[in-house]
Amino acid sequence: MLSPDPETLTHRLILPRDANHHGTLYAGSLVSLALEAAYATAYRAVGDSANLVLKRVVDLRCLEPVPIGEVVQIRGSVLWTRTAQVIVGLNGAPLKGRKDSWMDAIMQFVQIDASGRPRPLDESVAIDRLDAPPPWSLLRSRAERLLPIR
Repeated sequence: MLSPDPETLTHRLILPRDANHHGTLYAGSLVSLALEAAYATAYRAVGDSANLVLKRVVDLRCLEPVPIGEVVQIRGSVLWTRTAQVIVGLNGAPLKGRKDSWMDAIMQFVQIDASGRPRPLDESVAIDRLDAPPPWSLLRSRAERLLPIR
């Protein structure tokens, strides 16, 4: 069942172990952080019966370098669900002194059964945020363009 709050929030302190040689967030750490935030978003929407696997990172963009010591916030929202799929959008809240998002992403998860085959989501999980405000409407439009591309 859909969580009463349609968004999830993830916070993370960027440590030296997360950084590249420039002292900013390393791409591998960004992928890991984004995946955790997206999975938490999908899991909260599906509920305790969730048995989700990542099918695809549809799009992941780092829009601002993130220095060591920064505490980042990532907002997550399910953009829509279909049969056994959950499409999640992520938006990194602006860093201190900035007005634009530091990252955004779209990830596709699939609910699977014990044998690893897709299993339909419960009907109560149906989500379709057609009228979502920005940034979700922008991420939804991008997802609609990118998902058909293999």
